[in-house]
Amino acid sequence: MKIKDILHNGKINLSLEVFPPKQWENIEATEAAVSEMAKLSPSFISVTYGAGGGTSEYTARIAKHIQNDCNITALAHMTCVGTSRVKAHHLMKDLSAYGIENILALRGDIPAGGEYQKEFRYACELAEYIKFNSDFCVGGACYPEGHPDAASLDSDIDALKIKADSGMDFFTTQMFFDNNIYYRFLNKLYQKGVNTPVITGIMPMTNAAQLKRTIKLSGSAIPARFRAIVDKFGDDPASMRQAGIIFATEQIVDLIANGVQNIHIYSMNKPYVASAIWRNLSEIIK
Repeated sequence: MKIKDILHNGKINLSLEVFPPKQWENIEATEAAVSEMAKLSPSFISVTYGAGGGTSEYTARIAKHIQNDCNITALAHMTCVGTSRVKAHHLMKDLSAYGIENILALRGDIPAGGEYQKEFRYACELAEYIKFNSDFCVGGACYPEGHPDAASLDSDIDALKIKADSGMDFFTTQMFFDNNIYYRFLNKLYQKGVNTPVITGIMPMTNAAQLKRTIKLSGSAIPARFRAIVDKFGDDPASMRQAGIIFATEQIVDLIANGVQNIHIYSMNKPYVASAIWRNLSEIIK
């Protein structure tokens, strides 16, 4: 099923994200984790592309498992970094053969010592190529706090409008921890005339080290309330895990209460995180 159709089904849609292993020998363990999460019946499961496209062949394998073995709609990531037109063509052919109808087109991060492919420099160029050569439903990324490379949030939203005009069918947000930032971002989008559906990305922070990495990579603002949680429970893994899941659940409850229906959970291949959130929301999403 195409994600653009899922987003208009009138329901609360919870989806999950997983990442492929770095080594082939771990592929079955990843598939086992995916199978556990699939039991929750998420609206779809997305699969990342790996740094620099280094695990792109594993992305297709995991997406195939999601689509055909778990009977869940799969969304395969594809990045400009590490992808030529020839490679994109072959990946699209493989994904189509597996019955997969959805691709998330991203610029991607340049790995250490790497460089961009000359064919695709921006996600809108990759999206245009996919759209012109296939019938995939294509999504892109957006950043409620502005892309780290953007001069300002307003200029980033201008770039997002270019993505929308390239034919992207939906956007998925980078993680954020303050819902008010997200609501202001949505208002700016609408004021700029960007009406593409937005899927709201939430990442449960279950350990202090994960939080530090996230701040370094994304630059996300951390509310004082969550900093207090980390200060109190950061050295107690079990307590921090529970507090992080509760904080993410409270974010989702607030989003749903304010009319947000499409929420994507960055589950980090952890079935227990996804299951805990589903339990916390059981009466709300049933």
